[in-house]
Amino acid sequence: MPPTASGRWVSRAAATGGGRTYRGQVPVNWYAALVVIVILGLVSVVYSRYEYQHPHHATTVQPAVGTTLFAGYSIELCGTVIPPLAPSANAATAGVSTPGAGVLNVSPHTAAQAGNNATLGLFFSEYPGASLSATKITVPGHGTYRNGQRCGAKTPDAGQKGYVTAMTWPNAVATKGTPLRGNPAAYKIKARTLITVGFAPKGATLKRPPQATINQMLDANGSVVNGTTTTTTVPISTTTTTTVPSTTTTTSGRTSSTG
Repeated sequence: MPPTASGRWVSRAAATGGGRTYRGQVPVNWYAALVVIVILGLVSVVYSRYEYQHPHHATTVQPAVGTTLFAGYSIELCGTVIPPLAPSANAATAGVSTPGAGVLNVSPHTAAQAGNNATLGLFFSEYPGASLSATKITVPGHGTYRNGQRCGAKTPDAGQKGYVTAMTWPNAVATKGTPLRGNPAAYKIKARTLITVGFAPKGATLKRPPQATINQMLDANGSVVNGTTTTTTVPISTTTTTTVPSTTTTTSGRTSSTG
């Protein structure tokens, strides 16, 4: 049977592999996908190199080494709020110290003092003669109190068994405190928070740090900008007054005055 016109066209197309037009087309989508893959690969390499060179960039927990923050604290023993501890003698090296007046200065110098290590327990461990744990608290000048020990006869909680406890307030204006669960030494100190730690009967509500402490803490925080302590100096104006002396001259019975 002689081939038809359409049959001859199909045969020619098959012989040419789809025709010169098809063979001449550029596979744009394939090249575009290849370019995207190359770009993503380069970005991944650059990002991985940056993360390798800056391993703590995205995971640094504050307070970091070189930063400073302040909080307020008080210590209550058997219902009595005792005077604040004296200024830390080792403030130049301590991660958490006190300048006095019930203020805590959190200023890590090493990684062991920074981040989640900047705790209430760190302050007590670095302050000479003090210690804090879940079962006992030692305060210089006031002795050691252990869980289950009864409060002394001359205290508001006389005769009652006491336990190490603590409460926190999130800021200077909060009036309702939150009891800390577990070991108060593990509490991480935050900027402008208030903390009362002490020894009290179970279920007792500790007193918030006094207003004088709060004011000192706010003043200290106000002097910190971006973690750096700043000092403002008011210039003293000096005024100098020069007086021209008066001179009197007498000439031939006449008197003249200058100045």
